[in-house]
Amino acid sequence: MGILIDNELSFTEHINMVTKKANGIMAVIRRSFICIDYKCFNLLYKSLVRPHLEYGVTAWFPYKMKDIEAVEKVQKRATKQVKQLKHLHYSERLTRLNLPTLRYRRHRGDMIEVYKILHKIYDPEVSTGILKLSPVTNTRGHSLNTTVKA
Repeated sequence: MGILIDNELSFTEHINMVTKKANGIMAVIRRSFICIDYKCFNLLYKSLVRPHLEYGVTAWFPYKMKDIEAVEKVQKRATKQVKQLKHLHYSERLTRLNLPTLRYRRHRGDMIEVYKILHKIYDPEVSTGILKLSPVTNTRGHSLNTTVKA
C-alpha cells in the first residue's frame, strides 16, 4: 500500500515521509506561481497536496500529538501561500478558503465508515463482526448505539 510502519507499530516515519512530499509539492507550487488567489489555491491544494496527506489515513491515523501537528502544519503553511490571507490566524484562513482542518476530515471519514458499516452498505460478509449494536436499549438517543465486539 505504500505505508511505512516500524517495529513498534508507529507511523512516525511514514508521517515524516508524507509531510516531506506534501511540502515539496507546495514548494513547486510556490515557485511556479507568482500570486495565488483563493480559487487557484483551492484547486492546486485539493488536487496536488491534500491527497498525499490523506492517502491510507485509515491505516496510519495519527494519534500522537507531534504527528497530528506535523500533518496539520503542512496545511497551515500551505494556506499562507494566498497573500491576501497571510496575516490572518490559521482558523480564519481556513474559513476564508472554505477548508476544514485535516483532523476534522480524518474524524469525519471515520464517522462515514461507521455509518456505512452500521447501515450494511458494505458487503455484509466483510463488515459482519466489526461493530456490534449495543443490547442496552433504554438510553436516550437512537437505536444505533454500538459496542466493540470482543
